[in-house]
Amino acid sequence: MPWFGLDIGGTLSKLVYFEPNDYRDFFNNEEEVQRGKNIRYYLLNNKAYGKTGIRDEHLQMDNVVINNSTGTLHFIRFPTERMTHFIQLVKSKGFAQFRSTVCATGGGAIKFAAEMENELGMQLHKADELESLISGIEFIAENFVDECYYYDNPLDSEKCRKVIWRWSSARCSTTDSQYTNENRAESGLQYPYVVCNIGSGVSVLVVHGHNKFQRVSGSSIGGGFFQGMCSLLCNSNSFEDSIELATKGDNKNVDKLVGDIYGSAYESIGLPYDTVAASLGKISDPSDREHIRPEDLARSALVTVANNIGSIAFNVAKQHGIDRIAFVGNFLRVNPIAARHLAHAMNFWSKGTKKALFLVHEGYFGSVGCFQQLHDVTQMRRLLRSKGVNLSSEPMNT
Repeated sequence: MPWFGLDIGGTLSKLVYFEPNDYRDFFNNEEEVQRGKNIRYYLLNNKAYGKTGIRDEHLQMDNVVINNSTGTLHFIRFPTERMTHFIQLVKSKGFAQFRSTVCATGGGAIKFAAEMENELGMQLHKADELESLISGIEFIAENFVDECYYYDNPLDSEKCRKVIWRWSSARCSTTDSQYTNENRAESGLQYPYVVCNIGSGVSVLVVHGHNKFQRVSGSSIGGGFFQGMCSLLCNSNSFEDSIELATKGDNKNVDKLVGDIYGSAYESIGLPYDTVAASLGKISDPSDREHIRPEDLARSALVTVANNIGSIAFNVAKQHGIDRIAFVGNFLRVNPIAARHLAHAMNFWSKGTKKALFLVHEGYFGSVGCFQQLHDVTQMRRLLRSKGVNLSSEPMNT
């Protein structure tokens, strides 16, 4: 199976599928070529798999070169709680008949390794989660020039707009016309930068160069906290339901603002009237909770998470003297409202000196990053087999 990378997160699993232009570069005989075509037919003739699997067609990347092979990258996701169903689907469709290796990362690559290897008769090559994350970000950013963007006027429903940020040249797309073609560098990254990865929890990394990074901070108040709060307070059954509730809500109905305390802005220390002073601070008394709406509670939970993460990311960037701060992770999937609140929080904490940057492929970077290791792993296994080494019981960890 030389075309999959799998990131098994605490909440969501992400699968990247590389469709090579020439299958014969990957397979040893015509039987394997036909199996590859059958897999391609099933994956690409569907946008949904089972009850919960989704292919994000809008994220598809064409004419991508990986390990000297050209093809198309496809992006598929499903809830990690459905992993057993995923394994049975792979088995029933014959995906695992090649009995080879799949590169996987995330906590689930360890948690579900035995089940996958026993059921499917394959090996999992377990790649480091953070290494895969950074590798995936850099690969996609170098291959898709419109990957990075920021928000202008993020909380103004009429003026808010996305602006493409050319990461390679540290400028936005609206100023492209000021540069000649000779002066444009449309690929590559500028170092250093901060990555704030928001999944069930939060990790903050400082990246100083290729393969040179460190995790410097984090928080348990992330996507898992948001969904947990919405489940308890709003009886929400899914992340998508919680986001829909938050979109319709107004946190000012339940959060205590600076203006509620002082009657105006606290100008001497730079706190505007509408700054949240106490999350859920307006509903501490039982009588205050008689008319609250689930939508307002969901919006408050989202704003609380965004403000907390924005503060942590800004402090890391300030401490390390870095201007570029990128937010990624599946908390931002189908969740532009959270991204806009993060953008507002970054603007507030930095007094307008820094912008929150976002990436189009959000939570798929880990799966892309571990997939890139597959070529080397495959070549190593072929070499060992040629020397008569039995790999069936060999651990495949990095």
